[in-house]
Amino acid sequence: MMEINITERPLKAVVLGASSDIGNALCMDWIEKNWAVWGTYRTMSPSVEKLQGQLQDLVQCALDNVDSVDKACEILGQQLKNWDVVVLGPGLQEPIGLFESCDFDEWAHSIEVNFINQLRFLRGILPTKNQEPSENGPTVIFFAGGGVNNAPIRYSAYTVAKVAMVKMVELLAAEMPDVKFVIIGPGWVKTKIHNSVLASKENAGASYGRTIEKFKNNEFVPMDKVVECCNVMIEGDKAALTGRNISVEFDCWSEPQFLSFLNENSNIYKLRRFGNDL
Repeated sequence: MMEINITERPLKAVVLGASSDIGNALCMDWIEKNWAVWGTYRTMSPSVEKLQGQLQDLVQCALDNVDSVDKACEILGQQLKNWDVVVLGPGLQEPIGLFESCDFDEWAHSIEVNFINQLRFLRGILPTKNQEPSENGPTVIFFAGGGVNNAPIRYSAYTVAKVAMVKMVELLAAEMPDVKFVIIGPGWVKTKIHNSVLASKENAGASYGRTIEKFKNNEFVPMDKVVECCNVMIEGDKAALTGRNISVEFDCWSEPQFLSFLNENSNIYKLRRFGNDL
């Protein structure tokens, strides 16, 4: 396992989408570590209710509404100074279907939720980041989806938003060297996001059958592995990790030589055109 540094003080974290399954799991892990954690939610749910009283604050934030995003940033900005970690966890797979068959307004709405308004939220709280010089942070974590290495059909809005975020993470890392930006591909995790596929049998194509098989055989990346990867990214060296797209399932992020491997390969785990050396 990669050795990580134990911080001398409890960290301050903001989880955009504490109501998401991954966001909720991160909140619970960090609360147990006695971190000071703030979270946002779109709609109240039993998992969100469990967090009430344990978080520093729980703020409503609907990513399809710019006024809601701006209001959440205003509230958090008044409470939160010197944050160490921001996680942006929400994801929306709809609309599912071929591009020419999708309602374009729904398609554009998906881009706003999965890309534009997540960046709007980040932009709103960047001024309150921890300003102390550090080898590790502050850290911003996004979540990637499929499509970087292939062309999954029927999910064009979700895919293009996630691919754009992969590049945006690299751009942010170049522009803001004092912050560590990482985007994590969690893989197939057992979360609510799959409900949209299961509810769209006619439009989902082959992914419907794959999703059914995943649930039937319980073939998912364990949630605790996703949480562990996030913690390793937070504690890891900023110079090696920033700007990268890390896969929970396929990358050797838990190995002690991982950071050295990254330092020796400036292009790896970034969005690149293939074939320039031919």
